[in-house]
Amino acid sequence: MQLTGIEGGSGKIVQGKQAERLVADCLAAYEQGSVDALYDLGVAFSTGSHGTVCDMIEAHKWFNIAASKGHEEAAWCRADVADEMTAREIGEAQRRAREWLADTRRRAA
Repeated sequence: MQLTGIEGGSGKIVQGKQAERLVADCLAAYEQGSVDALYDLGVAFSTGSHGTVCDMIEAHKWFNIAASKGHEEAAWCRADVADEMTAREIGEAQRRAREWLADTRRRAA
């Protein structure tokens, strides 16, 4: 199983099937009311654990979303992750978080 692929020159990290399952499981747990599941995604992407490839943009995105839902530790972790990112990377993470939140709101409506 190869989990470290980078797509072309775009810098997009390609995640494996285990990472896809983790995301699906965590989002299902979130749908059942677990904000911790969003935080867990941030931890997985920031450490490259549970089948994920380390991806600080995705980590920041999930920490940001969890923090917006009231998870205090996620806010601290988001700040720690941001210290290792460029302004452009942070902007991309914020854009992804806003997009995810907007999509979630549309589906709920």
